[in-house]
Amino acid sequence: MPKPLPAAPRIIPERRMPRALPPRDVDVVVVGAGPCGLSAAIAVQETGHSVRVYDRGCIVAGIASYPVDMAFFSSADRISIGGVPFAIPGPKPTRREALAYYRTVADHHRLVVRTFEPVEHVEQLDDWAWRVHSRAPDGEPRVIDSAAVVVATGYFGRPNRLGVPGDTLPHVTHRFIEGHVGWDNDVVVVGGGNSAVDAALELQRAGARVTIVHFGDDIDDGVKPWVKPEIQGRLRRGDIRARFGARITRIHPAHVDLDDGGPAVRATQVYLMTGYQPECGLLEQAGVGIDRDSGVPDHDPRTMETTRPGLFMAGVLASGYAANRTFIETGRFHGDLIAVRIAEVLGAERRRRRA
Repeated sequence: MPKPLPAAPRIIPERRMPRALPPRDVDVVVVGAGPCGLSAAIAVQETGHSVRVYDRGCIVAGIASYPVDMAFFSSADRISIGGVPFAIPGPKPTRREALAYYRTVADHHRLVVRTFEPVEHVEQLDDWAWRVHSRAPDGEPRVIDSAAVVVATGYFGRPNRLGVPGDTLPHVTHRFIEGHVGWDNDVVVVGGGNSAVDAALELQRAGARVTIVHFGDDIDDGVKPWVKPEIQGRLRRGDIRARFGARITRIHPAHVDLDDGGPAVRATQVYLMTGYQPECGLLEQAGVGIDRDSGVPDHDPRTMETTRPGLFMAGVLASGYAANRTFIETGRFHGDLIAVRIAEVLGAERRRRRA
């Protein structure tokens, strides 16, 4: 997994006002229906501009892919959006509670969300004039014109691959949902962070024979303090085995080879809990520069506008490779910055038309 790096130098575009904008189907398109994308859509909509949200999966698909029994680190109020209270009975919201909450928020604000309709390309027609190319669930291509586009695609679509033979075999996955599927199977979990530890524990509880493979000498220091004693205890007892200081060199259908000189490890399921990279493909296609060292797209942090007028980003993309810099509780405020800039431009356009 790439190590956290300093943020890239900010490239601040000239904040000029377009003279006139061409006709459009909708004022703003938001790509990504995660919490940060929804928050941006709500903020823009509340300034009186029309918004349409697209996602290649379901609403808040990233959260839907979390482990079934997962609870958030953050309290409910810190991941709430759109001014809608997030009331829960316990101290931290669960995955199920969060899914219900964000559906409620989308309904409350009457957001127009096109789920399972991936945006394949965004085309700049002029300053503050964009054409968005998507593909409908039935496979038909669709096109919509907007003044602005907000890219809030997160990073779950671009996992860090091992780059070894066999890492795309059917029994290899980058996502862990629940331990049930591991019952009576030999399972390898790659990684030493929270995701890897949670997966290893859940799989072992469900009856899997689990081996952790991690290049470090032990589990990571950042593992949740209330989880660390349990994983350490299971490792000491041998309930969960570990090969620390080792890396996988090849994945076979029933075992994996390691580089530590030890024997192969049996595995009919392999979970690569190795993190993700920011999903910046649409920004790159549009000609936005990406800093090589940090992975941060060129943008103005005051407005979240990129170097392409009318093209914005929101959420974890602002962190580049250091995804742990931006969470829901901070990325949800990007929409407010974006909405101010969009209202500035589109509001000026309205005033010109009335004059």
